[in-house]
Amino acid sequence: MSKKKIAVLVGSLRKESVNRKLANEVIRLAPDSLELEIIEIGQLAHYNEDLDANPPAEWVEFRKKIGEADGYLFFTPEYNRSTSGVMKNALDVGSRPYGQNKWAGKPGAIVSSSMSPLGGSVANHALRQPMVFLNIYMMQQPEAYIGNSWELFDEQNNLKNESTKEFLKNWVNAFAKWVYKF
Repeated sequence: MSKKKIAVLVGSLRKESVNRKLANEVIRLAPDSLELEIIEIGQLAHYNEDLDANPPAEWVEFRKKIGEADGYLFFTPEYNRSTSGVMKNALDVGSRPYGQNKWAGKPGAIVSSSMSPLGGSVANHALRQPMVFLNIYMMQQPEAYIGNSWELFDEQNNLKNESTKEFLKNWVNAFAKWVYKF
């Protein structure tokens, strides 16, 4: 069985982003059947259709990486009951120009987190909405809402909560099975 390349997108740009910490933890816990790589999105210029005639180099590179991936993992914070602007921008850049959607026909899943006990559930569902149009086959179960996330990591960025670690391991194993269905 060949490894599946999974593009990991983190919707928070903060230096101490909990979402990036969670993404790195999932990368460590992932089975050998997956090759996960964080694809940076903070450098992407805001999507502007006028630029499609001569796209910025960072768009070209991003679209190439998204197109080469076998699937996607999205890690999103919850900002104002939705996902972050950089995440939405990445979706737009990867799906344009019209008719050249690099996301289409591949599996994906979302992990959301927040300082509240709700774990970014509203952002998780808001991020699922454009996936229908983008034709990303989203894993339905298990869902991943990580609440009280600011308390999960120690000073060395190690996940200190064993039940969360076990949940993430089971979740990424379920995602691996999902990916291989395609």
